[in-house]
Amino acid sequence: MTYPKAPGRVPAGATAEGDGIVVGDGPARVDAFIDFLCPYCRRFELSSGPTLANLAADGLASIAYHPMNFLDQASTTNYSARAAAASGCAADQGRFLEYAHALFTHQPPEGGPGLSDTELAALAREAGLAATPFDGCLAEAPYLDWPAYVTARATEAGVTATPTVLVAGDMVEPDARAIAAAVASARGK
Repeated sequence: MTYPKAPGRVPAGATAEGDGIVVGDGPARVDAFIDFLCPYCRRFELSSGPTLANLAADGLASIAYHPMNFLDQASTTNYSARAAAASGCAADQGRFLEYAHALFTHQPPEGGPGLSDTELAALAREAGLAATPFDGCLAEAPYLDWPAYVTARATEAGVTATPTVLVAGDMVEPDARAIAAAVASARGK
């Protein structure tokens, strides 16, 4: 498999391949492929996000979030890519999870412009991010090419929809119980 060339800059906490943000350092690897405009991803975050956060916090799993831009064409401003790039700015301050949760909680409908940069910055405050570095990163947009790279790698690896969840490389239902059971099984091997 030939992967696309990595962008010049990836966010803090990125995977070794640069195609996601890792939260936690537990032995079981969970990969969550998400799109911030995807309503199913919103449902996944609201129902399973706390379980994933606990698995990472308890040292049971490392969670790699892969923010994709599958739904860029479902907005008039490439919202999926802009939101994913903004999540990279949040990762630089160690608050990826908090910002991703805010993005999903305030998810705009498909077909419109998505949230403006001003609204993305306001969500950063809600997520506890420092204004000056986040706003500067958002304006500079160093991660705007990153979501396309994440999406290309995911597509080449066989991801065809969001949310897609892998535990130790095996696809599992994007459901808190299924993920927790798969993590327990992976840890037992």
